[in-house]
Amino acid sequence: MSTLPFSSAAQRNRHAILEQLRLFMPKFGCVLEIGSGSGQHAVYFSKHLPKIQWQPTETVEHLKGLEERISVEGNCRIMPPLRLDVVHDAWPDKSYEGAFSANTAHIMSWKTVEYMFSGLALRMVPGGVFCLYGPFNIEHRYTAESNARFDLGLRAVDPNRGIRDMGDIENLANKHQMLLTHNVSMPANNFILVFVKCETS
Repeated sequence: MSTLPFSSAAQRNRHAILEQLRLFMPKFGCVLEIGSGSGQHAVYFSKHLPKIQWQPTETVEHLKGLEERISVEGNCRIMPPLRLDVVHDAWPDKSYEGAFSANTAHIMSWKTVEYMFSGLALRMVPGGVFCLYGPFNIEHRYTAESNARFDLGLRAVDPNRGIRDMGDIENLANKHQMLLTHNVSMPANNFILVFVKCETS
Protein backbone atom coordinates (compact mmCIF):
# COMPACT_ATOMS: atom_id res chain seq x y z
CA MET A 1 0.00 0.00 0.00
CA SER A 2 1.32 3.43 -1.01
CA THR A 3 2.39 5.78 1.76
CA LEU A 4 2.64 8.77 -0.57
CA PRO A 5 0.49 11.78 0.34
CA PHE A 6 -2.81 11.77 -1.52
CA SER A 7 -5.44 14.41 -2.23
CA SER A 8 -8.80 13.20 -3.50
CA ALA A 9 -9.59 16.76 -4.65
CA ALA A 10 -6.42 16.90 -6.76
CA GLN A 11 -7.29 13.55 -8.28
CA ARG A 12 -10.82 14.71 -9.16
CA ASN A 13 -10.00 18.12 -10.57
CA ARG A 14 -6.80 17.40 -12.49
CA HIS A 15 -8.49 16.59 -15.82
CA ALA A 16 -10.62 19.74 -15.86
CA ILE A 17 -7.69 21.94 -14.83
CA LEU A 18 -5.41 20.43 -17.47
CA GLU A 19 -7.90 21.40 -20.19
CA GLN A 20 -7.58 25.04 -19.12
CA LEU A 21 -3.81 24.94 -18.75
CA ARG A 22 -3.57 23.69 -22.31
CA LEU A 23 -5.53 26.75 -23.41
CA PHE A 24 -3.84 29.43 -21.34
CA MET A 25 -0.39 28.39 -20.19
CA PRO A 26 2.65 29.24 -22.32
CA LYS A 27 3.54 26.44 -24.72
CA PHE A 28 7.21 26.56 -23.68
CA GLY A 29 9.17 27.57 -20.60
CA CYS A 30 9.08 26.99 -16.87
CA VAL A 31 6.04 27.10 -14.60
CA LEU A 32 6.33 27.82 -10.88
CA GLU A 33 3.69 26.03 -8.79
CA ILE A 34 2.87 27.58 -5.41
CA GLY A 35 1.71 25.04 -2.83
CA SER A 36 2.21 21.77 -4.71
CA GLY A 37 0.77 19.72 -1.84
CA SER A 38 0.83 16.00 -2.59
CA GLY A 39 2.54 16.57 -5.94
CA GLN A 40 -0.26 14.89 -7.91
CA HIS A 41 -0.83 17.97 -10.05
CA ALA A 42 2.88 18.38 -10.78
CA VAL A 43 3.17 14.76 -11.92
CA TYR A 44 -0.01 14.79 -14.01
CA PHE A 45 0.42 18.17 -15.66
CA SER A 46 4.09 17.63 -16.50
CA LYS A 47 3.19 14.38 -18.26
CA HIS A 48 0.63 16.13 -20.44
CA LEU A 49 2.45 19.42 -21.07
CA PRO A 50 5.65 18.00 -22.54
CA LYS A 51 7.29 21.31 -23.52
CA ILE A 52 7.01 22.87 -20.07
CA GLN A 53 9.37 22.48 -17.13
CA TRP A 54 7.45 22.30 -13.84
CA GLN A 55 8.85 23.74 -10.59
CA PRO A 56 6.92 22.42 -7.56
CA THR A 57 7.20 24.17 -4.19
CA GLU A 58 5.86 23.63 -0.68
CA THR A 59 6.24 24.86 2.86
CA VAL A 60 8.63 22.96 5.07
CA GLU A 61 5.95 20.91 6.85
CA HIS A 62 4.70 19.39 3.58
CA LEU A 63 7.93 19.29 1.61
CA LYS A 64 9.00 15.74 2.51
CA GLY A 65 5.83 14.14 1.16
CA LEU A 66 6.10 16.19 -2.04
CA GLU A 67 9.70 15.13 -2.50
CA GLU A 68 8.76 11.47 -2.02
CA ARG A 69 6.09 11.60 -4.72
CA ILE A 70 8.37 13.33 -7.20
CA SER A 71 11.09 10.80 -6.45
CA VAL A 72 8.70 7.90 -7.15
CA GLU A 73 6.51 9.29 -9.95
CA GLY A 74 8.42 12.25 -11.34
CA ASN A 75 9.89 12.72 -14.79
CA CYS A 76 12.64 14.79 -16.41
CA ARG A 77 10.32 17.80 -16.80
CA ILE A 78 9.74 18.16 -13.05
CA MET A 79 12.46 20.13 -11.31
CA PRO A 80 13.47 19.18 -7.74
CA PRO A 81 10.88 20.53 -5.29
CA LEU A 82 11.79 23.73 -3.48
CA ARG A 83 10.91 24.88 0.01
CA LEU A 84 8.83 28.04 -0.32
CA ASP A 85 6.80 29.85 2.28
CA VAL A 86 5.88 32.90 0.20
CA VAL A 87 6.18 35.21 3.22
CA HIS A 88 9.26 33.92 5.05
CA ASP A 89 11.44 31.98 2.59
CA ALA A 90 13.68 33.30 -0.15
CA TRP A 91 12.04 32.93 -3.55
CA PRO A 92 13.92 31.22 -6.40
CA ASP A 93 16.29 33.57 -8.20
CA LYS A 94 14.83 32.75 -11.61
CA SER A 95 12.30 34.06 -14.12
CA TYR A 96 9.20 32.05 -15.04
CA GLU A 97 6.98 32.00 -18.10
CA GLY A 98 4.04 30.74 -16.06
CA ALA A 99 2.74 30.11 -12.55
CA PHE A 100 0.03 27.93 -11.10
CA SER A 101 -1.60 27.49 -7.71
CA ALA A 102 -4.59 25.39 -6.69
CA ASN A 103 -6.71 25.65 -3.55
CA THR A 104 -4.32 27.94 -1.73
CA ALA A 105 -5.86 31.43 -1.60
CA HIS A 106 -8.59 30.40 0.85
CA ILE A 107 -6.09 28.57 3.08
CA MET A 108 -3.63 31.46 3.14
CA SER A 109 -4.22 34.59 5.17
CA TRP A 110 -4.94 37.65 3.05
CA LYS A 111 -1.45 38.96 3.88
CA THR A 112 0.01 35.73 2.49
CA VAL A 113 -2.07 36.05 -0.69
CA GLU A 114 -0.60 39.54 -1.10
CA TYR A 115 2.92 38.13 -0.75
CA MET A 116 2.13 35.43 -3.31
CA PHE A 117 1.13 38.01 -5.91
CA SER A 118 4.00 40.38 -5.16
CA GLY A 119 6.51 37.53 -5.34
CA LEU A 120 5.12 36.20 -8.61
CA ALA A 121 5.05 39.67 -10.15
CA LEU A 122 8.78 40.03 -9.55
CA ARG A 123 9.64 36.67 -11.08
CA MET A 124 7.26 36.25 -14.01
CA VAL A 125 8.43 37.44 -17.40
CA PRO A 126 6.34 40.10 -19.21
CA GLY A 127 3.47 38.26 -20.83
CA GLY A 128 3.78 35.43 -18.30
CA VAL A 129 0.57 33.68 -17.22
CA PHE A 130 -0.61 32.87 -13.69
CA CYS A 131 -3.52 30.43 -13.31
CA LEU A 132 -5.15 30.45 -9.87
CA TYR A 133 -7.67 27.68 -9.14
CA GLY A 134 -10.15 27.43 -6.31
CA PRO A 135 -13.47 28.71 -4.94
CA PHE A 136 -14.13 32.44 -5.12
CA ASN A 137 -16.96 34.77 -4.20
CA ILE A 138 -18.42 37.17 -6.76
CA GLU A 139 -19.31 40.65 -5.53
CA HIS A 140 -18.81 39.33 -1.99
CA ARG A 141 -21.51 36.71 -2.44
CA TYR A 142 -21.13 32.94 -2.35
CA THR A 143 -21.67 31.20 -5.65
CA ALA A 144 -23.15 28.12 -3.95
CA GLU A 145 -24.53 27.11 -0.57
CA SER A 146 -21.81 24.49 -0.28
CA ASN A 147 -19.19 27.24 -0.57
CA ALA A 148 -20.89 29.14 2.26
CA ARG A 149 -20.63 26.08 4.50
CA PHE A 150 -17.04 25.50 3.42
CA ASP A 151 -16.13 29.10 4.22
CA LEU A 152 -17.64 28.85 7.70
CA GLY A 153 -15.60 25.72 8.33
CA LEU A 154 -12.39 27.41 7.18
CA ARG A 155 -12.93 30.42 9.44
CA ALA A 156 -13.79 28.20 12.40
CA VAL A 157 -10.34 26.62 12.10
CA ASP A 158 -8.55 29.94 11.47
CA PRO A 159 -10.28 33.33 11.17
CA ASN A 160 -7.57 34.44 8.73
CA ARG A 161 -8.72 31.84 6.23
CA GLY A 162 -11.71 32.11 3.97
CA ILE A 163 -12.98 32.15 0.40
CA ARG A 164 -11.64 35.28 -1.32
CA ASP A 165 -13.65 37.66 -3.43
CA MET A 166 -12.81 37.63 -7.12
CA GLY A 167 -12.87 41.43 -7.30
CA ASP A 168 -10.45 41.75 -4.39
CA ILE A 169 -8.08 39.29 -6.06
CA GLU A 170 -8.30 41.19 -9.34
CA ASN A 171 -7.54 44.51 -7.62
CA LEU A 172 -4.55 42.94 -5.87
CA ALA A 173 -3.25 41.58 -9.16
CA ASN A 174 -3.62 44.97 -10.81
CA LYS A 175 -1.40 46.52 -8.13
CA HIS A 176 1.31 44.15 -9.26
CA GLN A 177 0.91 44.74 -13.00
CA MET A 178 -1.04 41.54 -13.56
CA LEU A 179 -4.32 41.68 -15.48
CA LEU A 180 -7.22 39.25 -15.13
CA THR A 181 -7.91 38.07 -18.68
CA HIS A 182 -10.19 35.08 -18.11
CA ASN A 183 -12.52 33.87 -15.38
CA VAL A 184 -13.43 30.26 -16.11
CA SER A 185 -16.18 28.45 -14.22
CA MET A 186 -15.07 24.96 -13.19
CA PRO A 187 -16.78 21.89 -11.70
CA ALA A 188 -17.70 21.79 -7.99
CA ASN A 189 -18.28 25.57 -7.80
CA ASN A 190 -14.65 26.45 -8.47
CA PHE A 191 -12.97 28.82 -10.92
CA ILE A 192 -9.71 29.32 -12.72
CA LEU A 193 -8.59 32.93 -12.77
CA VAL A 194 -6.08 33.66 -15.51
CA PHE A 195 -3.73 36.61 -15.04
CA VAL A 196 -1.18 37.96 -17.51
CA LYS A 197 1.88 39.94 -16.43
CA CYS A 198 1.89 43.30 -18.18
CA GLU A 199 4.51 43.98 -20.82
CA THR A 200 7.09 46.51 -19.71
CA SER A 201 7.10 49.84 -21.51
